[in-house]
Amino acid sequence: MNTYKVKITETLEKVVEVEARNKREAEQIVCTEYHNEKYVLDADNFARVNFTAELPAKKRESYER
Repeated sequence: MNTYKVKITETLEKVVEVEARNKREAEQIVCTEYHNEKYVLDADNFARVNFTAELPAKKRESYER
C-alpha cells in the first residue's frame, strides 16, 4: 500500500463591472479595490475543485564512501 499526497485546489470566481479607459486600467482598478477588501469572495463564489494525487519523493538513504 502506498501513501499519497493529495493537493486540493478550490477556485472562487466573481465578476464585477467597472468603468475604465482600457482593459489594463479595468484590471488595475479591480485589483486595487480587491486588495482594499471591496470584494471579498466566499463559498457563494465557488466555481470548481480539483484533486491532484502524487507519490511523495522517496528519501535518499545516506551512505558513506
